[in-house]
Amino acid sequence: MQPQSPPAASSTYTWAGRFTEPMSELVKRYTASVEFDKRMWRQDIRGSLAHAKMLAKQSIVSTVDYADIQRGMAQIVAEIESGAFEWSSDLEDVHLNIEKRLTTLIGDAGKRLHTGRSRNDQVATDIRLFLRDAIDDILVLLGQFQLNVLDLAEREAATPMPGFTHLQVAQPITFGHHLMAWFEMMRRDSERLAEVRRRTNRLPLGAAALAGTTYPIDREFVAAELGFEGLCENSLDAVSDRDFAIEFCAASALLMMHFSRMSEELVLWMNPRFGFVRIADRFCTGSSIMPQKKNPDVPELARGKTGRVYGHLIALLTLMKGQPLAYNKDNQEDKEPLFDTVDTVSDTLRIFADMIAGITACPDNMRDALRQGFATATDLADYLTRKGLPFRDAHETVGLAVRRAEELGVDLPQLSLVELQTFSPLIGDDIFAVLTVEGSLAARDHIGGSSPEQVGAAIARARSRL
Repeated sequence: MQPQSPPAASSTYTWAGRFTEPMSELVKRYTASVEFDKRMWRQDIRGSLAHAKMLAKQSIVSTVDYADIQRGMAQIVAEIESGAFEWSSDLEDVHLNIEKRLTTLIGDAGKRLHTGRSRNDQVATDIRLFLRDAIDDILVLLGQFQLNVLDLAEREAATPMPGFTHLQVAQPITFGHHLMAWFEMMRRDSERLAEVRRRTNRLPLGAAALAGTTYPIDREFVAAELGFEGLCENSLDAVSDRDFAIEFCAASALLMMHFSRMSEELVLWMNPRFGFVRIADRFCTGSSIMPQKKNPDVPELARGKTGRVYGHLIALLTLMKGQPLAYNKDNQEDKEPLFDTVDTVSDTLRIFADMIAGITACPDNMRDALRQGFATATDLADYLTRKGLPFRDAHETVGLAVRRAEELGVDLPQLSLVELQTFSPLIGDDIFAVLTVEGSLAARDHIGGSSPEQVGAAIARARSRL
């Protein structure tokens, strides 16, 4: 009598032949990722179709099998798009769900699709495809935000406002000039994301589990089919590398930091003590008890969501720091932080682009603020320096003049010529043109300067780059 074989694990799993008992329900729930990674279904099918086309080209599978795979995948796409596809946590992830359905639809041809690859290089390919698509979408959103910033900056290119250091009135600038600083932040963010995209856009498929495959595959063909610019050239690194995801989260953390700084300024500017801008009502909320309140909830929440993205960056760095080569199950935890970062950045860009387009400047309040902090004091120091006084001496002289103006409760331009000349005989009656806000702005007429002409030139350069 032949000895009986031990009971097999559930044949639901592609790896079940090795195991003698089924997975526990708790372990199923703990290890399943389909509830979040199913959003990569388009990328999974794209990668599988390119792989199948290569297998047929290399005569690893027949042309009949390839045609069946194409037909089956087309039906799966239709089912997912219509909502008829049944996702099962018993099948762990998006990859096995699609493969199981394909096998049900077309039989053995579906089982042959996985020839020459592993889920390790399959998921690495899918996540790179997903992130590449996400970066492309984010760059479009970023471009729209930049355009809206430029439109507002153009309208306010000559609107004077205080520039601040230490949150104290420093020198006159224009609102347009300030907005162009926001644009420059976003320009760097665009450059960083484009660089991340280049490093993301390398094909890991063909690395198989960790050591490559014995089949005569053509990796360059698959890369061309999927639009990858190059190959991951070491099979161990190909399946275990998540640098691209970490880089994206780092670039996103910087981008969100910029939005958080903008948000802080908008919150301050909305405060009646500043009153520099009005934000459209659709981006604000009221109070449940104080009927007069108009709260800048969108900028405040963006500040909060910045910390969320920072957390995702730290989570991915921590996830990877202790992993030996090659693939480890830890890497299943890379997707939720990455996906949420993509969603947070995308939503923030969409809402800020709309919000910026609806901002109204309050130029009278900006000009009033310029009268409160001796904003043209540096212009007086520069004036004296041009008259021959060493700058350090000029700095001290103007400090004394500011102290006197403060005692009298007036701004520098309100001091009489006689009073000003008590601080330096070099001061002539041409000083009052220098001490005006318009004079201060006009004097800074160089690339990067705050004169309205230079702000207009900066906007023109920015539009040409976009």
